[in-house]
Amino acid sequence: QVQLVESGGDLVQLGGSLRLSCAASGMNFSAYTVIWHRQAPGKQRELVAAVNRGARTNYADSVKGRFTISRDNAKNTVYLQMNSLKPEDTAVYYCNAINLNSNHNYWGQGTQVTVSS
Repeated sequence: QVQLVESGGDLVQLGGSLRLSCAASGMNFSAYTVIWHRQAPGKQRELVAAVNRGARTNYADSVKGRFTISRDNAKNTVYLQMNSLKPEDTAVYYCNAINLNSNHNYWGQGTQVTVSS
């Protein structure tokens, strides 16, 4: 059974840091592109950062220079290091794994990040 489990969400103050983890099981993890999305209350879900099979990364303009996505295939885990957090980063963060060859697409349940001012 394929499973993605996010962790690391918390309440932090303006300027603080958090590291989110997305742990995968039941899949050939190294074959997947992994994307972090977020959804704030009353807003559409948006892409935050992505890392492909070759560890190439992409970021939303709003997080460039503050967030870093990385993957550890040996641990079947993708990380999102978030620094210099702002209140507008407050959202539920979701992990999404996509196999571009098979079109298999999986989502985690999300983890809440709240940044207080």
